[in-house]
Amino acid sequence: MRKPYALPLSVLLYSLSLLLAPLVLLAPAASRAYAADNGSWSVYPFATQLSARPYFILSADLGTTVRDKVTVTNKTGAPLSFRLYAADAYNTVRDGGFAVRTAKERQREVGAWARPARSRVTVPAHGSVTVPFTLRVPERAEPGDHAGALIALDERVDPGSGAVAMGVQRAVGARIYLRVGGPTVPALAVEKVRISHHQPLVPGTGTSTATISYTLHNTGNVTLDPRVRLRAEGLFGRTLLSRGLTRIPAELLPGQRVRLSEPWRGAPQLDWGDVTLTASAQGTRQSASTSFLALPWLVLGLVLAAAIGGAVVVVRARGGRGWPWTPGAARRRGRPWPLRGRRGRARPSVPAPPSPPEPSTPSRRRSSPSARP
Repeated sequence: MRKPYALPLSVLLYSLSLLLAPLVLLAPAASRAYAADNGSWSVYPFATQLSARPYFILSADLGTTVRDKVTVTNKTGAPLSFRLYAADAYNTVRDGGFAVRTAKERQREVGAWARPARSRVTVPAHGSVTVPFTLRVPERAEPGDHAGALIALDERVDPGSGAVAMGVQRAVGARIYLRVGGPTVPALAVEKVRISHHQPLVPGTGTSTATISYTLHNTGNVTLDPRVRLRAEGLFGRTLLSRGLTRIPAELLPGQRVRLSEPWRGAPQLDWGDVTLTASAQGTRQSASTSFLALPWLVLGLVLAAAIGGAVVVVRARGGRGWPWTPGAARRRGRPWPLRGRRGRARPSVPAPPSPPEPSTPSRRRSSPSARP
């Protein structure tokens, strides 16, 4: 049995109840009703009772500075000390939730531009502390939306429970939505659409399901409230499915990608078609598709067996007459078959040159016997 061990502080779990707070909107007139809250302390924009703000919603031009205040409230009966810092926000890859970087991560936008006047505060029991902060937008910042949060981190490590010791640090933050002046471009893309089937071995003996996965990518520079619609068509254009999806993030920050999936219960067990996902938001609309072939394993096995059996029958029917052709077999038979068509091809005849005439010799005249003396 392995002994329990403690994780180092560098991998301590942050319980950022910033998640960023299922905000309690029970009393709109009260500023604390909008606070990010974990039950022990809350963080929210400073405001009067008549001008409550749920988040910091700021706008600034390049090279300018914004000043505001954040309030931290202690709900316990003992003083609490916190580290105050600004952090960049991002969408979690799994479900697109709003999350922020930890204090040890590098900050590039709001987390680098915002600075509270005090980095550490102690809040008395059932009391509040308000801290000013400044946010300076660099001259070379990108126009459009930038998101982050002001975090109040309790640096104490709560001991975990269970066989594995795990320390937990808790933090609460107030969101910051900053719009930097300049051109804005809303753009949304649907990427890497995939479909996987889960079918019974024997058709008709169970329910067929499918999982459609895709990536939603904000390619513009403004925060989007995306909507996604799923449509599936079978053979001959039959509509198999058409519905709007609900498992999507409420807001997709600029430049962020989220990998999502959607179950399809009652998917066809034998069909061939396409799945199309259409994502839209204010000022943008984009679609992406993928094809699918629904084929039960039993049917696929029968098709493969039939194909292999047919190939064997064809080979046997030819009686081994040179099929399939191999180079060794061609050498044993003589010339390879591609050269057989050249047999019987006559070469063009060339006339032989005439032979020179033989020289004639003079004949000697012979005398007859009667002419002799």
